[in-house]
Amino acid sequence: MWQLRLDTWFQLERAKTTLSTELLAGLTTFLTMAYILPVNAQILSSAIFLQQPQDLRGELIIATAVSAAVGSILMGLWANYPVALAPGMGINAFFAFAVVQQLQIPWPLALSSVLLEGVIFIVLTLSGVRSLVVNMIPVSLKVAIAAGVGLFIAYIGLANAEIIVPNAVTKTTLTQFHTWPPILGAVGTLVTAMLCAREVKGAIFFGVLGTAVVGWMVGAAPWPTGLVDWPRWPSHLFGQAVVGLGSLRPHQVSSFLLVTLVLLFTDLFDTVGTLSAVSVQAGFLTRQGHLPRSLGAFMADAVATVVGALFGTSTVTTYIESAAGIAIGGRTGLTAIVVGGLFVLSLLFLPIATAIPAFATTPALVLVGVFMVRSISAIPWQDLTEAIPAFLVMLVMPLSYSISEGLAVGFISYPLVKWASGKTNEVHPALWVLAVVFVGHYFWR
Repeated sequence: MWQLRLDTWFQLERAKTTLSTELLAGLTTFLTMAYILPVNAQILSSAIFLQQPQDLRGELIIATAVSAAVGSILMGLWANYPVALAPGMGINAFFAFAVVQQLQIPWPLALSSVLLEGVIFIVLTLSGVRSLVVNMIPVSLKVAIAAGVGLFIAYIGLANAEIIVPNAVTKTTLTQFHTWPPILGAVGTLVTAMLCAREVKGAIFFGVLGTAVVGWMVGAAPWPTGLVDWPRWPSHLFGQAVVGLGSLRPHQVSSFLLVTLVLLFTDLFDTVGTLSAVSVQAGFLTRQGHLPRSLGAFMADAVATVVGALFGTSTVTTYIESAAGIAIGGRTGLTAIVVGGLFVLSLLFLPIATAIPAFATTPALVLVGVFMVRSISAIPWQDLTEAIPAFLVMLVMPLSYSISEGLAVGFISYPLVKWASGKTNEVHPALWVLAVVFVGHYFWR
């Protein structure tokens, strides 16, 4: 009886799939993206710790799992797509290193920005303005932003494992590999790369876990304090997004709005790009290239972002790792619901997740960087008015150790280069506004 109800709700027969296939697809997708639990907590806690010296990784893992579960389950129920959601890689790095560390915005206020971005995303989705906003940014800059974030993430991963270290002469250099963290980080990354090359399901997850286990065995990091533990309420994080909004001061308004805008754009483009990619793979697009039930998909993303902000994590977005489950036959929202359920179940294993050291996340950060960079072939390199701004975005992000600086350079240079070449008709008027905003930011910061 319950199988008939599942088939009726998710239209399994019409989608040419079965219950067992959907369950296996959900498990595969979860294993492929489960690395986000320790990695997201490590990235966010490293920034929060500078303002509040307290280990909040356990609470951050809870926030990550809850927001991923909510987003994935809503995606399955509202859009009936086999697409999973979780706090986005790249966006979490921007939140931690650009917003909290560099701009010195208090982390509760930074969470308020995520909350506001989620609310705006809901309004844009319901009003239909979303398509206008998405079309405003040229494809070359969208691709360059993703690639630049990928390079930045990979650089952070290498730095976390002390593979790249400071040097007085060359600024940075490769380490001598005399200690365990860089050795394990490098070996773990190579092994994970080989697993990915062989298309092993869950390669990144196993790479992170395997590197951590070896690190525990050789004494490079302390063993977990246990195996299973009942999750505790994230008392230090929950609701701080609301509290932070009340602490907004006049001199922080411009930075706060700029951060919110960047988060909104990044989430919009990330979601559109991922949904488009997996929809092509699964055959969801119509002949006109439209995505059916897109309203439900975008609403799931937006609501999950609001929930994530309330629980204490950065923006939630759709995951390209969903392609792993689709590749083995996942075609309905049941796949996404299975992923959400597994994220809830993972909360019981917090002692293991919180014991994973920073160098063990290097394989995930580097390989995710690879996945984000490989889209640069979509940039029309023969057109210098497109190639130069795109290249500057990708170059400045890792070298300045700032995603926001890369965005600023891109949004300033793009309209200026187009204007110099007599192609101002190719520039959306709103891009000129963004360019002025970023230039003004440099003058008044």
